[in-house]
Amino acid sequence: MKKKGNMRTWVQAVYTALTNAYAIGFVKGTVYKGPIKSICVPGLNCYACPGAMGACPIGALQAVLGSSKYYFSYYVVGFMIAFGAICGRLICGFLCPFGFVQDLLHKIPFPKKKIATFKGDNQLRKLKYVVLAVLVVALPMLLTNEAGVGSPWFCKLVCPSGTLGGGVPLIAVNEQLRGMIGWLFSWKMLVLVAIVVLSAIIYRPFCKYLCPLGAIYSFFNKVSFYRMGIDPEKCVNCGACERACKMNVPVLKDQNHPECIRCGDCKRACPKGAIYSGYVRSGAHKIRRTDKADLA
Repeated sequence: MKKKGNMRTWVQAVYTALTNAYAIGFVKGTVYKGPIKSICVPGLNCYACPGAMGACPIGALQAVLGSSKYYFSYYVVGFMIAFGAICGRLICGFLCPFGFVQDLLHKIPFPKKKIATFKGDNQLRKLKYVVLAVLVVALPMLLTNEAGVGSPWFCKLVCPSGTLGGGVPLIAVNEQLRGMIGWLFSWKMLVLVAIVVLSAIIYRPFCKYLCPLGAIYSFFNKVSFYRMGIDPEKCVNCGACERACKMNVPVLKDQNHPECIRCGDCKRACPKGAIYSGYVRSGAHKIRRTDKADLA
């Protein structure tokens, strides 16, 4: 069982390395601008990261919405719909570099880790939908300058992935950028430090409360081709799955809950092997079980 858990970590590590493979960018303090940079990657990975080989879908969406020429991007929206329909929040669990960072941070020993829900947790989880609606969609379209161009407000004010992957490495190497540091970068560093500290206490606080990309993919969990389920003939309602879930998903009631990132912790915790996952067969409308081969 432990081997399967480690497999997810390896997938996350390899994916993060491959999508940030422009190593020379970290040395020179430059950003890769080659032809594949226009292609979006599924997870939250800052365009400004020196090693980034692709574009972040949230950053790309804001850029289009804030443009003076275009107000809708069929490519970016279609990209997120396609990955959401195929995988749901499996992207969050396996193919998000900043999700991987939070997973590693949560391994840091801390005397009082907050695994169970706390007062206000459910209300805070709704905040990521507000972030999506206001900072990602509304403000870039409505608050524009004289040229009719809006700012990427989420990237500008909140995104800790951009600060960690883009801002910090660039400023560390590029002396000219260090001379331009102002209150905005200080604010972004404060947000990043808060997320880093909270990640050691609460599992994936950014994913739970602030991530607009996770909010988008959550809409697809119940309808995506990749699904999770429970075999009622095997399940004894012991609750081990729910106790193991760091995302606090009510596994027994809803295996495809919007907050589920398909990490597989519930499957590994089930003493009866009652939880399964896989892809829905077209026509038959049944889940093709992948217990043996599934990475989770």
